[in-house]
Amino acid sequence: MDILLDFLHTGAFYNFTWGNLSMLVVGCIFLYLGIAKDYEPLLLVPIGFGMLVGNIPFAHGLGIGIYEDGSEGGQASVLSILYKGVTQGWYPPLIFLGIGAMTDFSCMLANPRLVILGAAAQTGIFLTFLGALALGFGYNEAASIGIIGGADGPTAIFLSSKLAPDLLGAIAVSAYSYMALVPVIQPPIIKLLTTKKERLIRMKPSKPVSKRLRIIFPVLAFLITACIAPGSINLLGFLFFGNLIKECGVTERLAATARTAFVDIITILLGLTVGVSTDASRFLTPASIKIFILGATSFCVATASGVLFAKLMNVVCRKPINPIIGAAGVSAVPDSARVCQMVGAREDPNNFLIMHAMAPNVAGVIGSAVGAGILLATFG
Repeated sequence: MDILLDFLHTGAFYNFTWGNLSMLVVGCIFLYLGIAKDYEPLLLVPIGFGMLVGNIPFAHGLGIGIYEDGSEGGQASVLSILYKGVTQGWYPPLIFLGIGAMTDFSCMLANPRLVILGAAAQTGIFLTFLGALALGFGYNEAASIGIIGGADGPTAIFLSSKLAPDLLGAIAVSAYSYMALVPVIQPPIIKLLTTKKERLIRMKPSKPVSKRLRIIFPVLAFLITACIAPGSINLLGFLFFGNLIKECGVTERLAATARTAFVDIITILLGLTVGVSTDASRFLTPASIKIFILGATSFCVATASGVLFAKLMNVVCRKPINPIIGAAGVSAVPDSARVCQMVGAREDPNNFLIMHAMAPNVAGVIGSAVGAGILLATFG
């Protein structure tokens, strides 16, 4: 009987709490959104299943939990070893390598003025930073929460791992949740801030960009952005290196690996371990609730800032800009660009905005990384 009781005390039923049940429900919702609704399934399915794994309770000391890292004696668990890629910031630069190998910067190079929209959308980062300070968070925590407005999960994880590791789980889940909900959040904001006439604006096709310029750009862009924000070297270095091996034409095998199997493996490990880290006892706190509210606000402000700045540019620019594409300034690549295309197509099925929207979209990736580098250098 003693052996049986000891077994029961280490099991799920003895240690189960209402918090665990709540997180299991959230995990199932994530799986539903990823599988049934096709909202960022490559992220939501690993995170959702990870939530299920992380919220089956057990007695501490078995050496299987993600927070059992061997610091209290015994061996570190497999999950805790894999989670070091999140807590020590290994995974985000590797994700950026894959993004760089996938991304075509031609749309931005063909119309450089649209880069400003990617910068304008980063307003959400700094306004949310001020909001987090007002709610009682410290400078480091506020900086980590603010970066959610960039709609860039790897960047949010990278900065949080450096400045606010205690909030890492909540910030990561919040960032990826809002990235997945881009098709739900952005269309109402776009319609609220634009008129039908503005949404019907047609933009001229972009001019082709030479191969030489596409090769020079990642080298030159890295040197400029790294000098402006040295704290972003890890992220931007991998991003532009990935783009260089794609564009140079002599390393296609490396580029193909980086944008397929390599980035897929890192995405699996990152998504699953972020999900497992949402143990109810650590995740369900008042701070987490504030983070989710601030994250939603940050994302909405970033979207609105891009749209409004596009409208402002139309006041001073000869060639009109469809303000819909301002929403793509958040760096949820390429989902926010697809949303812009979808919203524009509802007004005019023959209006193709996606290539124009990709310009502020990829600029937003660079902008959010630069913003993270500035915050890291300031508060790190």
